[in-house]
Amino acid sequence: MRRECLAVTIAVLLGSAGAASAQIFAPESLDRYFRLEWQATRDGKGPSIEGYVYNQGAQHAERMLLVIERLDGAGNVVGSSTVWVLGLVPMGNRAYFRASVPEAASYRVRVLSFDWTGRGSG
Repeated sequence: MRRECLAVTIAVLLGSAGAASAQIFAPESLDRYFRLEWQATRDGKGPSIEGYVYNQGAQHAERMLLVIERLDGAGNVVGSSTVWVLGLVPMGNRAYFRASVPEAASYRVRVLSFDWTGRGSG
């Protein structure tokens, strides 16, 4: 029984090691892969951020999460929220996003996380 538990534990550890091997990027390094184009808008429900994320990389991106930072008049972060980019962000193309946000003097939008999927031909 003890040998079986050890075997199962090793299998779980080895299996999770592959799943947890995500790449970590510094926010500045993502500029070569992604470009964000967005604007703050207002409708009857209040302020929102909407725009596009452009994928300049050699692979498709999916499960992309953006962070929207709320800034005060001095440029200090006073809060943040996240928004998922729905669907795939195809390489060489763009995907739309939109999120309702609380009122702020200004905003900053950055890519928080994503997964590469598929490779381009060539």
